[in-house]
Formats: sequence, structure tokens, C-alpha cells
Amino acid sequence: MLWRGLAAAFLVLSAVRAAAPGGTDAFVGRWALTIPGGAAGWLEVKQENGWFDGSILWGGGSVLPVSNVVIADGTLTVTRVRDVERKDAAGKLLRKQQVTETLTAKLEGDTLKGVRLAPRNNGAGFDRGEWTGKRIPALPPRPNLAAVKYGAPIELLGKGGLTGWRPVDSALPNAWSFENGVLHNRAPAYVPGQQRQRTANLRTDREFEDFNLKLEVNVPAGSNSGVYLRGIYEIQVSDSYGKPLDSHNMGAVYSRITPSVAAEKRAGEWQTFDITLVDRHATVVLNGKTIIDNQPLEGCTGAALWSDQFRPGPIFLQGDHGPVSYRNIVLRPVVK
Repeated sequence: MLWRGLAAAFLVLSAVRAAAPGGTDAFVGRWALTIPGGAAGWLEVKQENGWFDGSILWGGGSVLPVSNVVIADGTLTVTRVRDVERKDAAGKLLRKQQVTETLTAKLEGDTLKGVRLAPRNNGAGFDRGEWTGKRIPALPPRPNLAAVKYGAPIELLGKGGLTGWRPVDSALPNAWSFENGVLHNRAPAYVPGQQRQRTANLRTDREFEDFNLKLEVNVPAGSNSGVYLRGIYEIQVSDSYGKPLDSHNMGAVYSRITPSVAAEKRAGEWQTFDITLVDRHATVVLNGKTIIDNQPLEGCTGAALWSDQFRPGPIFLQGDHGPVSYRNIVLRPVVK
């Protein structure tokens, strides 16, 4: 019986070591980040086939793989390589180059506390910023949408027009207007090779938990927008008719979930969305076709208002990527 006792002791000791603060397993998982300036980020650390690997979202843009993950002596070290452009004083592109950023972090209780060092584009030193991360609980099973109950519909675009809406950033020019039941964003169209002229995103004053959202959208040729659910998950709105399936196309959960089928119409046509958000799972029906079917949401998307997936949030419409129009925006909250 001695061997059984030794085996049991070994298993207990192994479990204690694996769960010990600062152990390698302590860093594995998904993390909701708050990064310099209060912006939202996301980090995943995983171990497969004996290797540590990871992906990151740092503020805006897409979820991208990191270059390297090392866990040693109670410290997580993540490196990522990104492209930067060298330009002259007139803004003319001289050449592209790559820079390597380093993120290091330690665990304090259930919080990652870290530092990011990024070389300045001109090579004159480093930019340093502190960040924190909260572990994201495991995703629940796919919800039974047939059993979900909804409250009374809320018309987010009523006779009051922009009443109940406000710019996300009041410091930016506001290009939104409401005319004859249609919400227009008349932002300047992007001209390739020129700096984009940013205008304000628009959000609801009210904040919501889980819901079903229906709306119509009209996106001009070459333009781009987005519908953010709870202020953190972007459903992409773009002129992607005729393009191969991609996680940046119309109806995608931006850079996270690729539509299963291309259902977008040509630019300049009104298109319908029927979107359901329940228990961190999303369903997207575009122009009557289900393109995302009750799929899990692993974290926030680029330009989210925050990274907390459990906090109520607004509907917000992206207005800084070009002209777009919306109408008939109706939300039905989930009744628990």
C-alpha cells in the first residue's frame, strides 16, 4: 500500500505546484486588459504541445498572434513585432520597418500587473506604459436561444432623433444627423494615401446587458462602420460585396469570427441585421441569412470602450471610418 500513498502524495503536490501563484499554469488563460490611457485590450496565453503561445489585442485594430511567450521565475514575458512607417516632415513614406515590443507582468492575487516597453519610431528611447489584466472566466455552454425571453421593444431611433444618443468622444467633430427617420453619418470619405479625417463615434445614453437588436444600414462604396454591442463587440459594417470570406467583412465579429457565408449586398443598398447577444455568445443574421450561429465571444474587439465582458454597455456606432446611414434600430432586452 506504500506505493499508493506515495502516488497520492505526488498527485497532491503536483496540483499544489500547478495552482501556486506565479506558476506557469497561473498565467494560462484569457485576460481582459486595461492599457495606458484606459483603453481596452485582450490577451490569451495558451500551452499546446509543450509550447507557450498567445494572441493579443492592444487598443484598436485586430487580434494578432504574438511572437513569443516566456514564463519564468513568476514573470510572464510577451513579445510582439509590429510594422511602423518612417515618413518625412511632409508625410511622405520613406520606408517601413519592424519594431519589437515587450510586455512583462506578474500576478498579484487575481490581477496581472504589467509594463509595456515599446521603442519609439525614431529610435530615441522607449515608451513605457503600465497595464493590468483580469482573468476572464471560462465561457458557458451555448445558450438555448429558443428558451430566451425578451422584454418590450425599445426604439432607439424615435421621433426625438438624436435624443438619447451622444458622441463617444466630444472632442472630435460630430458628423451625425437625423433626417426623416434616418441617422446619417456624413464623415469625409477616406482617400488612400492621405490621413483619415476622424469624426465622432455615437453611442446610446442607455446601457444594456443581453438583447436582440434589429436595424437597417446603408454603407456607400468603399466605406466602413461598425455596430458595437454593449460597447465592446464590433459587428463589422463595410463594403465587402464580392470579397472572399474574412473576419473583417460585413457582419463579422471584427477580427474574431468570420461569417459562414457571404450575405452582404452591393454598396448603396439598404441591408438588414438581426443580432442576438446572450451569455457571451453571438448570432448574426444578415439580409435573412444566418452568418454567425450562436458562437462564443472570447473577448472584446478593437476600439472597445472597456474590456469587461460582464459590464452593461451601450450600442455604439462607428463614425470615424467614413459615411454610413442607419434606420429602424430596435432593441429587445433579455428578461431573466
